[in-house]
Amino acid sequence: FRIVPNKGCLMPLEWLRQPALFRLASTGRHNCGHGNVARHLIVRAEFFNVRRAASMRVYHHPLYTAGLDPTARFPRERYDLVRAGLERSGAAIDIRTPPQAERAALLAAHEEGYVDRFLEGELHPNERRRIGLTPWIPQIKDRTLALVGGSLAAMEDAFAAVDGCGVGANMAGGTHHAAYAHGAGYCIFNDLAVCARIALTQKRVHKVAIVDLDVHQGDGTAAIFNEDKRVFTVSVHCASNFPFRKEKGDLDIALPKGTGDGPYLEACNTAVLAALEAQPQVVLFQAGVDALAEDGLGHLTVTREGMHRRNLLVFEATRGLPLVVFMGGGYSKPISHTVDAFVDLFVAASEEHVMREQQKQFPP
Repeated sequence: FRIVPNKGCLMPLEWLRQPALFRLASTGRHNCGHGNVARHLIVRAEFFNVRRAASMRVYHHPLYTAGLDPTARFPRERYDLVRAGLERSGAAIDIRTPPQAERAALLAAHEEGYVDRFLEGELHPNERRRIGLTPWIPQIKDRTLALVGGSLAAMEDAFAAVDGCGVGANMAGGTHHAAYAHGAGYCIFNDLAVCARIALTQKRVHKVAIVDLDVHQGDGTAAIFNEDKRVFTVSVHCASNFPFRKEKGDLDIALPKGTGDGPYLEACNTAVLAALEAQPQVVLFQAGVDALAEDGLGHLTVTREGMHRRNLLVFEATRGLPLVVFMGGGYSKPISHTVDAFVDLFVAASEEHVMREQQKQFPP
């Protein structure tokens, strides 16, 4: 419940800066700063600061940007720009530094030889070229471990919320092209797959749904779980786009080039409903924004408002389940379109998380 003080009334400045939750005792009269008498709500008894009680953690590390060479063909600056946008937004967001993922976590979804070659800096040049992000610099190792660690920490947050049904988020990740024994398409390890396997083994979860709404099919994710029926994979993507050889997931919705808001949202709705019909106990949301019309690698024509409506659709449909948000792809030129859409994503996610927390603590 948001309260905006009447203009001219002397109220604590903190009330103006932050959304807050109040328990109202009564209404009365108040003497304003200019001597005017105005009606206002007298707040008594309990005052709950939403930022302290229910802010959503979002993980970010400077290496998300600095761990890539400045000459790499990848918009590395987007991570720092999204963080800056969130800091300006005033949203109920607590930006945290992620821990590094451990080797054992990577092995939950990847071949031991591949994991060790990466950790020891011994990937073959052909393996690196398939991944991209070249030229590689030494910091890419710690960047990759922080990226996966941020996703695992976000999942922990989603489960740790009231009744285990919160929203956790990583300001990176969604690396859905990485397969069991190799990386591809800017993706070294598949953090979605790692989180799914860790949820199944450590969270007493029996079913996981991965809802991938990035414009590129989550081929690595589909391949990893091709024979694992504990994980339901759904992808909404552009048919004529990378990867050109698609894998078969549980549900793949391929859209033609030029698809706009209406058909795109219909497809997303179908995908989310199918995922929920699988009766998952946690939902992993790959929230790439490269379906935007301004994205040079997307080939769809979704608007910023359409993207926002997509996010709300996912948030509302998954209430009652822990939800983990992964950043996914976004490559617009200028990059500001991508950044704005990602800021919208995390702000809306934080509002959803706060609402879930409030409903559990203060039911109607």
